[in-house]
Amino acid sequence: MARDYYGILGVEKSATDTEIKKAYRRLARKYHPDVNDTAEAAEKFREVTLAYEVLTTPEKRRIVDLGGDPMEQSASPGGGFGGFSGFEDIFGAFFGGAQSRGPRSRVQPGDDALLRAAITLEEAFSGVKKNITVDTAVLCDRCEGTGSESKARPHTCGHCHGTGEIQEVQRSFLGNVMTSRPCPACQGFGEIIDDPCTKCHGDGRVKARRDLVVNVPAGISDGMRIRMAGQGEVGHGGGPAGDLYVEITTMPHPVFTREGDNLHVTVRVPMVDAALGTEFEVPSLSGEQVKFQVAPGTQPGERVHLQGAGMPHLRAEGAGDIVAHMDVIIPKDLDSQSKEHLQKLRAHRQEKVRIQDMQKEEESLFSRLRSRFRR
Repeated sequence: MARDYYGILGVEKSATDTEIKKAYRRLARKYHPDVNDTAEAAEKFREVTLAYEVLTTPEKRRIVDLGGDPMEQSASPGGGFGGFSGFEDIFGAFFGGAQSRGPRSRVQPGDDALLRAAITLEEAFSGVKKNITVDTAVLCDRCEGTGSESKARPHTCGHCHGTGEIQEVQRSFLGNVMTSRPCPACQGFGEIIDDPCTKCHGDGRVKARRDLVVNVPAGISDGMRIRMAGQGEVGHGGGPAGDLYVEITTMPHPVFTREGDNLHVTVRVPMVDAALGTEFEVPSLSGEQVKFQVAPGTQPGERVHLQGAGMPHLRAEGAGDIVAHMDVIIPKDLDSQSKEHLQKLRAHRQEKVRIQDMQKEEESLFSRLRSRFRR
């Protein structure tokens, strides 16, 4: 079903160009991203801009009045032979009558923009509102995107008569070949602005620096991008702006290393504490101290998990763990009293240095695995 372009702008089918232009300006001010930054407003702005373009182009408006949709027709894919709709177009291109593509729309959608923002691991843990500065094309406030100093409607180009292109005939061994190229007078738009805006020079947009606030959600990971709808580049002729993507970079932390939603920390445990067991505290990213228990006989490289104390899951309940890696410290410089105590311990334990039998170790590992599967 064809779109109701008149209904989108809220005008009657008999509306004049002036009435259509007035309706478009009213809606554009209401939904423009510089005024309304919601995703719904950005989509509405694109919709009313498209309706304005269609209803102010005589040929497209004629198709609408006949019950068709010119934008669907222009978007339909061509037939075979690289976009030619049939043999008639192929022979027409070589022997006169090259198919016209029509003028380019002066109002075009803008490009997306990308910006990088650095945050701390604490900010990624709790979420933060980050102030950012962007340099993008924005709507020209002098001409309101029309490109005209007086905001007057452009007139039809007299060089190409509104087609946006110039056709030329060249002789070849196949005969007369007709080619088309964009009109040099109107750059392919089919219309010319009599009094280009002195600020944007007829482009309808200007470069400007803006300060924005991006909402960084708790649990965001390094390299993720946040989409800000309608905050990218405004298009030529005041067309709808693209989106702004903010790529997050997390700065290194002096204590924690992040892996997924788990936070890893290395803890240096004295040999005696590893043997007898102890407890210690680690400052979490929330600012609170979290307590770990070291079991008696803890070996170097063992891990101790504290569940739910790590990074929060992004837009979900729960959190990862803090994983403490035990680095057991063996003292190098011993005083006489420490040596005496350790010698007594060695005499009491009567343990000897042993060479590990890897075959027996593997057999023992496999037997443990088999016993687990039999359960």
